[in-house]
Amino acid sequence: MKLLDTKTKNNVLQSMMTIIDKRRNEIIEENKKDLESFNRNDQALYDRLVVDQKKVDSMIQAIKEVKEQEDPVGNTISERTLDTGLKIVNKTDPFGTIMIIYESRPDVTIEAAVLAFKANNKIFLKGGKEANHSNIILEECWHQALEENGLSKDWIKLLHLNREETREFLSNPPEKMDLIVPRGGEKLIDFVKKTATCAVLISGRGNNFLYVAPDADWDVAKKVIINAKTDKISGCNALDKVLIDSHLPDFNSKVKELAEILDKEYDVEILVDNKVKDVIDYPTLPTEDTWKEEFLALKIVLSSVDSFDEAVEKINKYSGGHSSVIITKDNDKAMNFMQQIDCAAVYQNASTRFTDGGQMGVGAELAISTDKLHHRGPLGLKQLVTNKYYVWGDGHIRE
Repeated sequence: MKLLDTKTKNNVLQSMMTIIDKRRNEIIEENKKDLESFNRNDQALYDRLVVDQKKVDSMIQAIKEVKEQEDPVGNTISERTLDTGLKIVNKTDPFGTIMIIYESRPDVTIEAAVLAFKANNKIFLKGGKEANHSNIILEECWHQALEENGLSKDWIKLLHLNREETREFLSNPPEKMDLIVPRGGEKLIDFVKKTATCAVLISGRGNNFLYVAPDADWDVAKKVIINAKTDKISGCNALDKVLIDSHLPDFNSKVKELAEILDKEYDVEILVDNKVKDVIDYPTLPTEDTWKEEFLALKIVLSSVDSFDEAVEKINKYSGGHSSVIITKDNDKAMNFMQQIDCAAVYQNASTRFTDGGQMGVGAELAISTDKLHHRGPLGLKQLVTNKYYVWGDGHIRE
């Protein structure tokens, strides 16, 4: 796709905001069709599927925030002139064509497309069948906005493919693909990694851990744990595992208090390890694989560790590489923890729920990357570009 100037891109986004606002009731009605046919047994996916007036407002706000951000394309990263007179400039450049595969959330159809488009990338959207009606009308809105500004609808395409068709698309794409982002669970990520023939950026899997150190402020610990677990269970930044140091003063009474609050006040299902089982009578982890599981439910593991090093080792062994927390008053200990933990975001005395583009000042995000290339954490507008070297000479040759 050709390079567009900033004004043209922002005009499309302004049109899109107006169109969504005018068609909000249509969008909500189409979403109701998806909700009516959805199996509510999966509460997390159901929550992600809902589009109401507030969600439409948030879609418009996401577009507005991206529109107001600086254009990420063509910005100078570095510039130097060698002694020979050769001038070398490194600038940001679009990826080209991006594909995102995601479940349930119609707002991704807005956020992924607005980010890709502002960064001058073409995008293929592969949403789940459970959001089909919602995604179709949102694609119509995008195409209307593009055509109103004299641009091809090809900038943003919604794919209607079953699993086998998706496999064929990934392995033999109809055009050059530059980046694929599978936004979902391990099965989806594994499927894409094995099938795709271009770069795959891993995102979205949580399984986040929190370690309560012996010197922790217990009131802070409780507040952070409750928020991280119960604020939004469908978020990949929700908390799943809590490691409480056995040297925490009044360990038994504090574990009992935490379990009672989570169970009785928030209806959280609790699993424990054998050590904590001696303190509170809840089911133990069914298998070791439970340590690796992202729950996406009102469910949590309460466990005990005997040292800082044991906590770090367990987190690095089992976590999804998304977010981890230490509750401690010791800033040096916190820094040691944050440096040793292999996650995209590490925290001291704060909820994992802040691992979010909007909360971290990035704005709308394509996903939360747990990969190390080319970026970890929220994939915002500035992260949806690559780079290109521009070199100017005057008959220069290499001797």
